[in-house]
Amino acid sequence: MTQAQGGPRAGGGAQADGPQRAAEEPPRDLREMLARGRRFLERQGLPEWRLEAELLVAHAVGLRRLDLFQQLDRPVEAGEIQRARELLVRRARREPTAYLIGLREFYGLEFEVGPAVLIPRPESELLIDLARERLRGRLTPGRPARVFELGTGSGNLAVALAKHAPGVELLASDRSPAALELARRNAQRHGTPVRFLEGDGFAVLGPQEAPFDLLLSNPPYIDPAARASLAPEVREHEPAMALFAPQGQPDHWIWEIVSAGLPRLLPGGTALVELGFDQAARLAPQLAERGLAARFHRDLEGHARVLELQVPE
Repeated sequence: MTQAQGGPRAGGGAQADGPQRAAEEPPRDLREMLARGRRFLERQGLPEWRLEAELLVAHAVGLRRLDLFQQLDRPVEAGEIQRARELLVRRARREPTAYLIGLREFYGLEFEVGPAVLIPRPESELLIDLARERLRGRLTPGRPARVFELGTGSGNLAVALAKHAPGVELLASDRSPAALELARRNAQRHGTPVRFLEGDGFAVLGPQEAPFDLLLSNPPYIDPAARASLAPEVREHEPAMALFAPQGQPDHWIWEIVSAGLPRLLPGGTALVELGFDQAARLAPQLAERGLAARFHRDLEGHARVLELQVPE
């Protein structure tokens, strides 16, 4: 998670007139409204101002982003101008675009999102790539490969894996009822038979649920002491329950997975866990001291993003 750049100017910018009133006349068509939206977000210092303006303007007029470009000459109505202005101003105040439009793409699929869940991020797609590779060797006739995801949030990991790995039986948990409601809707949206459980940690699993071939998780790994360093989009809008590990214990869930998760895997089974950008250097020697063979997989930015642990055959 990276810190956002810039911000609304005190006493002006987003808190003042917004993109519509920057000109004397309202925009005449979608092309002009989009151009004003882009300029407005760029002035607010948002790094992805172009894409976000396109998403917000398209949402305001009831179009998908790609469809917007096919109708740029379409006249706009007063209500559409007002909706676009409100969305752009809220984005300038650092509300995440994904929450404003209620959708986020992940692994080629569209997911419903809201303030009850973390916004899916591209770096998490590495978990799905690795999970698919590991599961290819676990599929046997007459027995589906079984996967458990700890802390499913919007369900993006479980649903994406179910969609791209036929023959896999998926169970996912979360301690947030609101998150599970979203996850169930996303599973239904994509026609994936994921089963969801409400509960905290591995206590949610009864004796009949284990063992599994694969354990998947993107657990909370930020120390609450680092809260001030987060981008305002994250700090002020995404759910603290899904962001923060216990105070002073950023690796809490890694050790929980080691102690309570690995015993629930079959011989040769694998745990894949997303890490914060600085966790691997701290964890590597500690895992080695425990005799655990750990592999770290780097994301496209070069960060050790995924920890892989395997149970001996």
